This record gives sequence, C-alpha cells and structure tokens, in this order.
Amino acid sequence: MLMLVDCSKCRTTLQLPPGAQSIRCAICQAITHIADPRSGPPPPSSSPSSSYQPGHVPPSAVAPSPYNHAPPGQPPHAQGRKRALIVGVSYRHTNHELKGCINDARCMKYMLTNRFKFPESSIVMLTEEDPDPLKRPTKYNMRMALYWLIQGCQPGDSLLFHFSGHGSQQRNYNGEEVDGYDETLCPVDFETQGMIVDDEINATLVRPLPRGARLHAIIDACHSGTVLDLPFLCRMDRQGKYIWEDHRPRSGMWKGTSGGEAISFSGCDDNQTSADTSALSKITSTGAMTYSFIQAIERGHGATYGSMLNSMRSTIRNTDSGSELSGAGGLVTSLVTMLLTGGSLSGGFRQEPQLTANEPFDVYTKPFSL
Repeated sequence: MLMLVDCSKCRTTLQLPPGAQSIRCAICQAITHIADPRSGPPPPSSSPSSSYQPGHVPPSAVAPSPYNHAPPGQPPHAQGRKRALIVGVSYRHTNHELKGCINDARCMKYMLTNRFKFPESSIVMLTEEDPDPLKRPTKYNMRMALYWLIQGCQPGDSLLFHFSGHGSQQRNYNGEEVDGYDETLCPVDFETQGMIVDDEINATLVRPLPRGARLHAIIDACHSGTVLDLPFLCRMDRQGKYIWEDHRPRSGMWKGTSGGEAISFSGCDDNQTSADTSALSKITSTGAMTYSFIQAIERGHGATYGSMLNSMRSTIRNTDSGSELSGAGGLVTSLVTMLLTGGSLSGGFRQEPQLTANEPFDVYTKPFSL
C-alpha cells in the first residue's frame, strides 16, 4: 500500500513507497523525511510549512522546472494568458501500445492554436516521438509539466490540460473516494515508476487555482471520470437531462479550487473504458473522446457545456451503433489526413463522456470557452 505525503518544500503530493523513511520530490528536489511515530517530531524542513497558503506557489519551487522559459515571462494582457499542456502516450513497443494518442495530441494542438488562438510558445506537448528527453511523457516530465502549467497562474489566465493515453484505478484506503478507488493516469514508464494519482493531480492543478483563473482538462483515458478529483460530477441521461452528483469526500477535505474555475471533460465514467479507434475518422486511429470533443466544436455545437456534452455523446453513440455519421470527419478527418499517417484499430466501444467541476452550474446556459 502506498502512502501519500506532502513535499516539505513545494507541497506536491508524493507517493511514499512501503517502508521508506524519506522521499525526494521530482519537482523541487527537496527531501521529505517521514517521522517514525515513536521517535518524536520530524526533522525541520528547509521551508516552513506554515508559509504555504492555498493557491500560493513558493518561489523557491520554480527554479528546477525545465519549462521556465515558456510561456514568455511577460505580464498578462487584459484578457489573461492562455497556456496548455498536451500529453499523448502511445506506449510503443509494449503490450499496452495505443495507436491514436499522438494523433490526438497533434489535432488538439492544431485546434488550440488555430481556433482558440493559444500561442504556440505557450503550449508544451509531451509525446514519445519528440527527440528532447524532457518532452517525453515520463512520470517525472509529466509532473514537471503539470507544475509548469499552474505556476504563476493569475486572474484572467486560461489553462488547458489534455491527456490521451491509458488510465487506471487503484484501491483508496482513506475513504475519500465514493467508489473506493483512486483514478490514475499512466505515463510511458508507469510499469517502473508508477502512475500519477488523482490526489496528486488535484493538489497540483486544482487546489492552487486562483480566483479569476480558469482550467479545462480534457482526459481521453479509461476510468477517467473523476481523475481530477473535482467535487461535483454532472450525470446526464439520454434525453439530455442532467443532475450534479456530490463527490466531496466524507472526511471534509476540500478538493475544489482556491476560487478559480476548474472543469474537466473525461472520456468515460470511472468504471468504464474508453476507445482507441479508427471508426470515427475513417482514416487513422484517434481517441474517441478527443475526436468527439473537436468534432462538437467544429460542427458549431460548442455554445454551451450542455450542447458540447450532447454532441460528443451523440457522435460516440452513433458510431457505436454502426450508423453513418453525416459529414463524419469535417476538420478532424482533414487534420488526420494532412498531419498523420498510421494504422487503424477497428471495432465498437462503450463509453459516455463525463463532465466534472469545482462547482455545479447550469450546463445549458453557461457558455463554453477555452
């Protein structure tokens, strides 16, 4: 069983291996000592924990990030900065190989830069095809990049995290999960380095988010419904009626933001699997969730969060039932034609896109915007 501890310096949640008495943080390199309960108080840390406030990023934790140079360190303009982290993990040459994840990453970057005007210098993309070892989607690099995404976040900023790859679950022992399981994302080296747990993603990206800032996560992975550990989940039926489920931990621990707005689109519910398929683009493999997300926007269904969800669910459901999608492809198919070559993985799939948020809202009146 893995124990979760907060780094004594930057407060990132870390997984302590069984029996370990100390752990080095992959983000700030500080060593956190775990006190034996029989030996009295733990040794003092190099940075007093009392100085930590929710939403505050300690300046000393910034230096080790390899992404400090991007985005450019100029003051944000009146509308705020746009910044994105895109991760596509294909697990090449392993038993877990996926075909469409790098395609997903490329298409998402294209959409962000061309439709939503994210500066290319403000997008970090981690894929196995990048020759830069710091841009491979290892657990260490993903942690560093997640921290880069949130560091220095100010009111008016718009952040986006997109992940396409494997997701999983592991048993939760502290009673904070409704279903008894933590959701996880799998870096390329997860078999040796372990997975990234929803508690850590929440502590890194969600809880520090300041008032006036906005975070969107787009997670195309199995078991990803609540992988950001956001407190509320939107449950929508086939007629488009919705209710918000309260997923706040019974312990009373706050898993929301420090006043900002965090919303996550996930490929499926926590107990479902998602698909890597060629059934949607007809050309090459893509993640079903990423494809349906981009398709909803390109078809003009991105006015509200409710219209986005309904469009995404319709795209996946129609493909699952074998019916033809009128005009299937659109920009997405032209993108994969223009940008990509590759194999295919045919077959149907069962999944329902999910929406989670730090606060409930009316999905049919709230405008969707990145």
